[in-house]
Amino acid sequence: MVKNTDNQRINDEKPMNPSILDERLSTLDPSPAQLQKLLDEVGRRLAAFVETIDRQPAQAADYFDPQASWLRESIPETPSAPGEVLDFIFGQVIPLAFNPASPGYLAHVPGGGLFSSAIGELIAATVNRYTGVWAAAPAAVEVETQLLRWLAELMGLPRGSLGLLTSGASMSTLIALVAAREKYLGEHLLKGTVYYSSEAHHMVAKAARVAGIVGGNLRPIQVDGRFRLRVDLLEKTVRQDREQGLLPFFVCGTAGTVNTGAVDPLAKVAAVAAKHELWFHIDGAYGAAFRMVPELQPLFKGMERADSLAMDPHKGLFLAYGTGALLMPDMANLRRAFSASAAYMPAFQESEEHLDFCELSPELSREWRGLRLWLPFKLHGVAAFRHALAEKRRLAVQAWQRLSREPDVEMAAPPELSLFAFRQRFQGINREEENRRNQVLLRRINAPRRIMLTGTEVGGRYFLRICILQLRTHEAILNEGLELILEALAEARNSF
Repeated sequence: MVKNTDNQRINDEKPMNPSILDERLSTLDPSPAQLQKLLDEVGRRLAAFVETIDRQPAQAADYFDPQASWLRESIPETPSAPGEVLDFIFGQVIPLAFNPASPGYLAHVPGGGLFSSAIGELIAATVNRYTGVWAAAPAAVEVETQLLRWLAELMGLPRGSLGLLTSGASMSTLIALVAAREKYLGEHLLKGTVYYSSEAHHMVAKAARVAGIVGGNLRPIQVDGRFRLRVDLLEKTVRQDREQGLLPFFVCGTAGTVNTGAVDPLAKVAAVAAKHELWFHIDGAYGAAFRMVPELQPLFKGMERADSLAMDPHKGLFLAYGTGALLMPDMANLRRAFSASAAYMPAFQESEEHLDFCELSPELSREWRGLRLWLPFKLHGVAAFRHALAEKRRLAVQAWQRLSREPDVEMAAPPELSLFAFRQRFQGINREEENRRNQVLLRRINAPRRIMLTGTEVGGRYFLRICILQLRTHEAILNEGLELILEALAEARNSF
């Protein structure tokens, strides 16, 4: 059972509207009046959630009772009172989790919380337009296509670039890998080799395996002192593989690694890819959106030369989880890999500008995904996103500067975007013990639940990570978090 605190039971302050408690939805198609009542009740609770978000814990997943009686509830044959169901969702399910909507959530790669996106999602799910084929909902598909055109332009890709929305960078990278495989390997699948930095996200290797690339042909390339892919080793490895009769065909550069936030030298990687006829993919899941900030654009030089770019609006553009984007200049590469038809399907579009999304990925069934970002862009303007990203970058630099002044704190690297890793040094102990003490440090920082950091390993050493990308993370909560970190550092100095 969850503790009945203001943080976890946001409904306690706002009594239930009695008019909805006993009106049960015994039909699958409720009346407009019933729908309005339900929307009002959900809206009231969501507003209360947002109103109290700064008082909610950054994580409360460990309060979950895996033996709770409701986990063995029987199938509900009859309707329940909406108020009781909403009580359960908001009181017993939502709080028991990491809280990525919290301003103190500085863990992993935050995102989400953009309510205008949720409105777009509600509209899209209610009207239920099918967007796999242009002919089924041409206006809806064109709205989504327009959004993709905007994203490609914001990322600096060549005019005419498009793509598709996916569930996230894992699926985007898999789709890009299959497209590259079809273009370059043909029937020689077992000879294809894939290249990426040793700091790249593990989903690159996973996507390669799913795409049929044998494990022995995956090539993680060492990084430099700033955790960026070493281009000299990349080119050397490509040459060696060709001499061995293999077929190098795909290289992934990273625009913002998950461990340290490093941005690979994309222009140099692009040059190697062009020289050796490799597909150049960029994993920009975390970092690509920062290209929208004018002063950060030099970091992304070379992105315009990518054959494909994966970015996650559910990270850098503050959407809820489940929205990725795959962008590319030549859509023919996707059609080559995924186009298929049948007699029961409507005719596909011949124009390159009008997209049948089912031709561009493994999916045939798909929801109207574009509204969840098109609507926020229209309602807020892109400048609002640009300013928010600039703020997160500024806060990360402030946090890094403050912690850098601590004499026993080691930084992995300065933040290129809004993420950095640090650790506490201890004299006269071995690496294993030092790693253990930094793990204890992380638990101390997270114990009050006001902020949440995560840990990682860099070069065999345990580091703590700060990633500032939550929509609601502003200077006040960051300063509070820094005080917690400094107190934990001081306590560690005195306790060991």
